[in-house]
Amino acid sequence: MECPTGYHVMNAQVSPSIILRTREVGESDLIVTFFTAEKGRLKGIAKGARRSRKRFVNCLDLFSLSSLEYSIKPGYDFYFLHSGKLLENFPSLRSDYTLVSLAGYLVELTEMLFPVNVPDANMFKLLSKVFNALHEGVNGAVIRALFEARAMTLGGFRIQLDKCCRCGRPYHGEGRAAFQCARGGIACLKCERETAGSPGLGPISVNFLEGLQSGWWPENESFDLGANVLQELQPVLKQHIAYRIEKRLKTLAYLS
Repeated sequence: MECPTGYHVMNAQVSPSIILRTREVGESDLIVTFFTAEKGRLKGIAKGARRSRKRFVNCLDLFSLSSLEYSIKPGYDFYFLHSGKLLENFPSLRSDYTLVSLAGYLVELTEMLFPVNVPDANMFKLLSKVFNALHEGVNGAVIRALFEARAMTLGGFRIQLDKCCRCGRPYHGEGRAAFQCARGGIACLKCERETAGSPGLGPISVNFLEGLQSGWWPENESFDLGANVLQELQPVLKQHIAYRIEKRLKTLAYLS
């Protein structure tokens, strides 16, 4: 079987895919970076996509969720996209500057945590949920904290919250603790005092962070973490990401 571009598609796959990036090449083609549950982050070329009125109708818009048909040709390290069908468009993520900036940051963090061809179905679900929540108007600061805590965990950088990272004394959800980014965990106040470099967390914030890392998602679309919890989580997550990623994300410049 041959697709309209002339590439063999007998072994083509069809997957729900989140469009992370697009780049124009030539007169009518697009280079597309997309994330699937089965194969993770992939890069492919959509031949003639910018002129297509049938194969790629609106399905390659940035941040959208689409069902893509694709295959890889022997000898190539990228995929050929043959067709697509739009599932969810999330138009506000491309029309509101604040949401564009935040969605771009979430994409960049995803790329830092998940190299090409590293599958993670939970990460795919997370991206789908946060894009939908942002489109529905949920507080961006809350969504950012939800995403950062869970994405870092899925990427292998879970914050240790069950004991002091210095003396090993178990933490039972009582009293405050100080975050130690170099050790990737919390320390009791006998071992470490709260400072700007070791931001403090109260027991409610520790409990929320544990839930977020484990995949908790607000029920009934109630995304209110509480101002105090969000205020405590933000510096912890900021330091955690900066230390573990070891590279300043370019999109951070647009979030302020």
